[in-house]
Amino acid sequence: MATVTHVPPGSASHRGTARRVFAMVAGLAVLVLAVAASVMFGSSTTSIGDVADVLSGTADAEITTIVESRYPRTALGVLAGLCLAVAGTLMQGVTRNHLAEPGLLGINAGASASIVTATAFWGATGSTAAMWWALPGALVAGVAVQVIGSSGAGRSQVRLVLAGAVLSAVLMAYIQAVTLTKPQVFDSYRYWVVGALGGRDFDVLLSMLPFAGAGLLLALLLGHSLNALALGDATAASLGANPWAVRAGGLFAATLLSAAATAAVGPIAFVGLAVPHIVRAVVGADFRRQIVFSAVAGPSLMLAADVVGRVVMRPQELMVGIVTAFVGAPALLIAVRRMRGNA
Repeated sequence: MATVTHVPPGSASHRGTARRVFAMVAGLAVLVLAVAASVMFGSSTTSIGDVADVLSGTADAEITTIVESRYPRTALGVLAGLCLAVAGTLMQGVTRNHLAEPGLLGINAGASASIVTATAFWGATGSTAAMWWALPGALVAGVAVQVIGSSGAGRSQVRLVLAGAVLSAVLMAYIQAVTLTKPQVFDSYRYWVVGALGGRDFDVLLSMLPFAGAGLLLALLLGHSLNALALGDATAASLGANPWAVRAGGLFAATLLSAAATAAVGPIAFVGLAVPHIVRAVVGADFRRQIVFSAVAGPSLMLAADVVGRVVMRPQELMVGIVTAFVGAPALLIAVRRMRGNA
């Protein structure tokens, strides 16, 4: 006969659950505020009343045009932030390296090389074309790093980092060679490579949805296995998990998510690094919770950075990739100091 264990209201388990529920509610509230701010603020500010009028169809044509022009970049910011944050969580779990982030797999360099090649030799132009050309390059680079990093003997985490660094260096040398010899390619490439949400439409969002959806679904399915993997390969195997399959699945999911976001908005740094650290401090080491909370915190950080970039230099705009770099650099320094303290 099964017994039911009563958890006292004041117990540590009860307090932990209450803390996580509060954190999720607070995170969702911050995300709603970030979405509202993204729709309201820009080169010209609109009020919440203006947004309500647009939604109800009673606003004038000018206000309607301004507000509706912000819908695609807001939706894209939500999806790209989600992809990068969850990808960073997966990569830090798979590699057991708290400094891991999407650029580790050479995905940014792969997407960049693909964009440059398509622009230089096939005349690809436009954000939607860039999306479709960048995606295969990002995927191929990610898979290549996984194959190289998983071959041979030794610690796979170290090989993975080295493989990503080597591949990125080779691809960046190729990119520099092409852009220096073809000025028209450089003009097109320099805007995309900084990372920006503006200038995209819903076609780009729709293009990345299948890859983002597949990557997120796989990430959710791997949450329990990543918890086992965190205990070590031997322990994970004794618990019924296949360490190689979990690692390969996690890296593939991270590649799908990172490739979709990078292809759509450019190589935006530090979101995949900073968000997992913030989430881990709130929800602990359980990867099932980390993945869910990262899917909320990532979009909030991305949209907040985009709004800051829009208002600090009015009427000009500071690209979101520059803002996240300013925010993420301190996060990287803090992470390094903590790792030294635990060494």
